[in-house]
Amino acid sequence: MRWWTQLGGNNLFSSTSSVVACVSLMLLISSANASVVAGAVTNTAAASAAASATNSASKPPLASTLSPNLKIITDWCTPLVARLPKVSLNDCRNSKVMPTGAKSVNGFPILARDFAATSKTDTKPDSKRKQAIKILLIGGIHGDEKTASAIVFKWLDSMQKPAAQEFQWKVAPIVNPDGLLAAKSKRVNAHGVDLNRNFPTPNWEQDAPRYWANTTRSDPRRFPGKAPISEPESRWVFDTIEKFKPDVIISVHAPFGVLDFDGPVTPPIRFGRLMFNRVGVYPGSLGNYSGVHKDIPVVTIELPNATVMPPDAEVQRIWQDMLGWIKRNVPTQAKLAQR
Repeated sequence: MRWWTQLGGNNLFSSTSSVVACVSLMLLISSANASVVAGAVTNTAAASAAASATNSASKPPLASTLSPNLKIITDWCTPLVARLPKVSLNDCRNSKVMPTGAKSVNGFPILARDFAATSKTDTKPDSKRKQAIKILLIGGIHGDEKTASAIVFKWLDSMQKPAAQEFQWKVAPIVNPDGLLAAKSKRVNAHGVDLNRNFPTPNWEQDAPRYWANTTRSDPRRFPGKAPISEPESRWVFDTIEKFKPDVIISVHAPFGVLDFDGPVTPPIRFGRLMFNRVGVYPGSLGNYSGVHKDIPVVTIELPNATVMPPDAEVQRIWQDMLGWIKRNVPTQAKLAQR
């Protein structure tokens, strides 16, 4: 209010006539400002209408260019826990998984969390410091294998314990959220593609379609897609492998109740009650792509039931046995390259 002090300060209000004069002056200024603002709004509205008319001539209406499936999702835990056995809303929120920036076909965020290795302070020089083993842990690449995602959420609770802290982790509990959240949960993604047949194994263009047609008899649950890594979900896994450069990949499935393995190191004998028993190597599978062709060990944990979780004690036994096997058998990629 510097303007009224220049007109006499407090003396301006020493008489009734001064007050009336002041009020009149304020109303005059207010009226002038209102006229300017109204004029600006009118001009802006006119310009906006003209621009809209021009744009509408060259672009389709907004409603026809935006897919309703690509809405922004901020509460991802509520729909997920409604489908996952023994995972509460607090379990999901406390896991602190966050959007990676990648989205499913229907626009649901692919969620993950990173954990740095923090077990002990290493005082050795940089050139001799032991490099932490990098682990990529994923679940739910098949949407109807609900326990495969649920158990990863349970293991996220154990990441802050010493046994896990010596490793560097990237954890994605649900790689195929559209399959999980379908009206009836399904193996494939929203495009009808089996994500675990969509990885770029050698000769994929010939082998994957032929295997699908001849061996599976064109089973729609195992459709490999029209091209390798054609799907945003499999592309995220592919890109993560390239950027994160894991030393081992743990992929959780159900319901065969075994351990499968592909890769250059000694396979595990058992995790909990799950015994090693090769399931097979398929064109486009993650084990084939990473374990066989990229020399990154891939452990496929097949839980015994897709909808019913193992007992809590078994969940922890599988976890502890997995950590022990990794510590004893998995070298870093730098060491593996030196062999």
